[in-house]
Order: sequence, then C-alpha cells, then structure tokens
Amino acid sequence: MITLSLSLACRERNTGAVTISLSEKFTGFDTLTTPGTDVAAERIKTLIFNALVKKDANFDYVGELAKEIKTSEDGTVITFILQDGVKFHNGREFTSADVKYTFDQLFNSNGFKAGAFFDSVPDDTAPAAKPADGAQPEPKTKRVAHIKSIETPDPKTVVFTLERAALRTQLMSNLVAIPIIPTDSAAQQKDKPLGSGPFKFATFDASQNIVELDANPNYWEGAPKIAKIRVKTVTDAQSLQSELQTGGVDIAPLPTNLPPDILKSLGASGNLKVDQFDGSNIQYLVLNTQSPPLDNVKIRQAIGYAIDRQKIVSQLLFDQAKVANSPIPTQSWAYSAGTEYKFDPEKAKQLLQEAGYKGEPITFKYGSGNAATNQYSQVIQSSLNDVGLNIRIETLEVNTIRQQLAQGQFQMFTGQFVGGNQDPIFLRDLFSTGKIPTAKLAGFNRSRYSNPELDKLVEEATSSTDRARAKELYAQVWAIASRDLPLLPLWYQANMVVSSKRVSNIKLNPSGDWSFVKDVTVSN
Repeated sequence: MITLSLSLACRERNTGAVTISLSEKFTGFDTLTTPGTDVAAERIKTLIFNALVKKDANFDYVGELAKEIKTSEDGTVITFILQDGVKFHNGREFTSADVKYTFDQLFNSNGFKAGAFFDSVPDDTAPAAKPADGAQPEPKTKRVAHIKSIETPDPKTVVFTLERAALRTQLMSNLVAIPIIPTDSAAQQKDKPLGSGPFKFATFDASQNIVELDANPNYWEGAPKIAKIRVKTVTDAQSLQSELQTGGVDIAPLPTNLPPDILKSLGASGNLKVDQFDGSNIQYLVLNTQSPPLDNVKIRQAIGYAIDRQKIVSQLLFDQAKVANSPIPTQSWAYSAGTEYKFDPEKAKQLLQEAGYKGEPITFKYGSGNAATNQYSQVIQSSLNDVGLNIRIETLEVNTIRQQLAQGQFQMFTGQFVGGNQDPIFLRDLFSTGKIPTAKLAGFNRSRYSNPELDKLVEEATSSTDRARAKELYAQVWAIASRDLPLLPLWYQANMVVSSKRVSNIKLNPSGDWSFVKDVTVSN
C-alpha cells in the first residue's frame, strides 16, 4: 500500500501539479443556480470565478470585478464601474452584459442563492393553509425582491436600483457569493465551469472526485505562480495523513477531518509544516429557549459560567482556536464582547439555585462522526454535570439533526458557523423573532429566542446607512442577546494548513477561502 502511494506521489509530482485536498466531496461546479449549498464547491469557485464584490481582511466590502462603487444620495442606486482588461477563460472580454446575464440566470433558477435577494412577508390576500393534524394554520407568505432593476448603460457600468436604501449592506453581502459567468454559458457551468478567475477548468474525474485546473496566464490580477493544480477529495483522516506524508497531497487547507493532536504531530514531521492563522468561523452552543428548563434565563447563564472554554482551547484544541465572546469575529467593525462568561462554577451553582432547578434532564445533541467534537462535547457535559446540571448526550446523523434543529426538537446543540457570521447582519438571523424556523420558512434562529426590544434594535441596525450608528445598535443587540444567552459562543477556530515544505507563501485570510492559492510558490 505504501509503495503504491509513493509511486502515485512521484507520478503526480512529475506532472508539475500541486495537489490540494478537500475534506468534503463536491457534486458539481455550478454554485450559482443549485437548490442547496455545497461548501466544497464554494472553495473551488474561488479559484475559477470572480464576483463583483469581495471581503477584505476586516470583512469590509470592496470591489473585485468592480473597480469603483458609487451610491446615490438617497442610497437606493448602486453603480458599479467595472475593471478594465478582464477576460473570461474562453478569451471573451468581460462586460456589463455578463453581469446582467448572471443575475438573470440566478433569479430564473430560483436556487438557494437567489433566495438571499428576497424577503418573505405575510401575504394578506391569501388565506392561511389549514394543517390536517389540527395545528395552528401556517400563514401564507410572498416574496418581495430587494432589487427593482439592473441596468447596463454601457459595457463598463452596471446599475442596481434597490427597493430601499437599507438594503445596500445586504446587497453587498449577497454579491460576494455570486460568481460572474459569461453570457450564454449557464448550461455548461455544472460540468465545465467557465469564469474569469486565476485558474481554468481542465478535467474532472467524478468517480474519484478529482478536478484539475490550469493557471490562467492572462489573469487580470496577474498570473498564478504555479502552472497546474489538482484538487482531490480525501475525507478519511488516516488517508489524508498518509497522502501528506508520502507526497500525494501538497497542501491540506482547513483539514476539518484531522483532530488537533494529529495536526500538532504532523508539524513535527520532517517533510511537512503546519501553518496557523487567525480564523473567523465560530464553534457555538445553542440553547432552545422554548424547551424547559432552558426557558429559564438563569439556567442558560449558569451553563455559560460552568464551561471552562479556555481550558478546552488550551488542552484539547492545542491552542488551535481562541475563546469567543461574540458570534461576530473580532476583526469586524461591528464587534463587541457583550457579557463575558468567564469560568465561574460557584456563580453557576448560585444561578441554578436561584432558578429553582431540580435536576431536570437536558439532552445535548450533536452530529456523529467527528472525533474532536465528541471529545470536547464530553468535556462540556462533565463540566455542566459538575455544577449540578443533568446533561445527557445524544449523537445523531447529520441530516437527521439538521431536521430536528429546524423543527425545534432539541435542547442543546453544538455546531460551527462558517462564513455567515462575518457580517453583523447575522445577528438578525440568529436572534430576531422573524427568523425562527417554521414548517414553511427556514431560519437561523434555532434557539427560538424572541425579544421585542431586540427585534426593534436589530431592524434599525440593519437599516441604518450610518456605520457609527449601526455599530452602536449592533452592540446593544449583542448586549441583550449575550445577557439572555440563547447562544453561547465557544471559540473561533484557527485556520490551519498542512503542507509540504516545498510549498511557500501560504497566507490564509480570516475567511479561510482559497484565494491564497494564486500566490503559492513551489520549489522542486
């Protein structure tokens, strides 16, 4: 087996390709019109495509294919002046017509990403549907578009007109995820993606989940430093270790299938190095505020004080994380710490006594199959039981637990937010009453938390065009939410990269996207 792996590694190196591993399989390359999300495909998307807008290191929105962004005085008209000298991989020049085409395809598809450009509001003209089981009828809703029109007055100008000025920030956030494609290319994007990014699609082996990309020598921001990359899926931790050690994989960015102790040991290997960068993805504990006894705020606060997060970060995660006091990354302009739950078991016990807690069982659910999650979850269980809580663990298959989260069939759950928490608008998704999931509407407010004061503040914050005022409002929102604790931030996971020592210039930004690949260099 080892001989075969070494032989394979040699053949791969002889091709001149740099091999990058993915921890998850991807089903295709069309991240524009698909009905769901594909995290692995989104990683590859960064290499092949560009968007109008991107995020900088502080999660501010800046132009990518747009070299200039202008906003009208009333805030409803956003004008994008496009970059010069951009060409798609087929040699066609990029123009405003391609932007218009991309968004026409997006909205016609009615896919997952399209939904972000609409609001769901009550439809007073339609009667509520009556469920057969006699439950309360679900109110009818209708979709209202954020964008009134997209116009292309000339080849280098695109004009978005919004329904209201308050939607500008949300528009920018949504644009980051939209890959701009050339006119008349939608049909080929799933199997043979065509964009304007630093790498061009070459081949895809669906049976092995391996894609090969060639450098785009005419890339408008400068050609990549490496001629070819191969992206291969390696979901098994043991297989990934072997591939790294034998040279079958050159770079493993964000290897979520490798536990912290293995990452540490790989860094001591003679031919490998492990780089660590500050990350923004956050591990969290969500508490169902409608499920007794967690409907009592003092019990939720007791949970916050009973967990020694710093000890977990130091001893279990080998400092490959930082304790978090907010869902929003510390790099964000809107960050505020709110109530900080420092480890204080005596205070936790006092709160439980004040709450009149009588040892009622609380079920702690999380997805099965991840050894690191299982390890720290058991430590959390032990810490909570030590202060007098009665915590029982239940692990479930990932799709099952997602369904139960949406239906409110849980009490405690641990998971990770990837990317969405980089914009403070996420606080509305997490805590506003209107984002509680129902049978008809998806929502991120899995804690099922409802507070009219917070609802008012978060709507004002997301509608504000004054950043200083918005920052103040978001701080007030998190002050209320962190006090009531429907969600406890645990830690920001560091962005880890394992690579061959022949690979240099690896620099991951806090988002952890793959834009760094363009600047990687290799010595043979």
